Amino acid sequence: MNKIHALIIFIGFIIFSCRSDNREKEAKQDVILLDSGAVSEVKILPYRGSLQLPDAILELYTPFGNQAFKPGKVPFEFNIKNFPLKISQNQEPNFFMMLNGEDPVGLNSTVFQRNLAEGTYRLVAFLVDENGFVLKNFGNYLDRDFRVGESRAFPYSAEPYLAVNYPREGQIFDVADQLAVDFLILGGDMRLDGLKLDLLINGDLISELVEMEPIFLQNLSKGTHQITLNLKRIDGKELEGPFSAVTKSVIVR
Repeated sequence: MNKIHALIIFIGFIIFSCRSDNREKEAKQDVILLDSGAVSEVKILPYRGSLQLPDAILELYTPFGNQAFKPGKVPFEFNIKNFPLKISQNQEPNFFMMLNGEDPVGLNSTVFQRNLAEGTYRLVAFLVDENGFVLKNFGNYLDRDFRVGESRAFPYSAEPYLAVNYPREGQIFDVADQLAVDFLILGGDMRLDGLKLDLLINGDLISELVEMEPIFLQNLSKGTHQITLNLKRIDGKELEGPFSAVTKSVIVR
């Protein structure tokens, strides 16, 4: 009886160890930590929330692809399905739009105008979860190019590109807090297309991200830091598009 009991305990220990190893592998598979020299104390933590909301649909009626407008007020018309848009000024927005890689702007209406100068614009719009992170299911976000004035369209490119939700330019946070990194890859899939995202702090390579999931940076020292996200092929080949790399300055107090 004692032998049988000991055997059961031994088997249970093996099963528990295997499950623990699998959980550890799952937790690490999305982030490859590298020796970062001067910033080796920075830690990377995963996001524990859920970004799955496949029924939420974001549509854009105006502008249509490469539509041209006169300089001045440009109309935008979106439609949102299966997602409650926060329309109160006192609520944190859950619908955002960004133009040409600038910081996203929260919106509380799906129909509005923006005063824009002559130029070529790439619009990226997306829905976010209760913590402000981009919902990652197909249909939760979209992109569209349009023109204002006599500007030419962007040259055609089949390359994927990057849109960054966090960090924001000039973002200020306390040294004890964590800095969120949240992004979208548009026009491609990180795994299927063999992509990676290099994360650099002040020019030092910190990590290679291989999943489109938010992360947090912990233990950043006080001061101003340059956070760079650079989208590449998994073999290290650079992408040529104008939105393949983004740098944001953040301030730690």
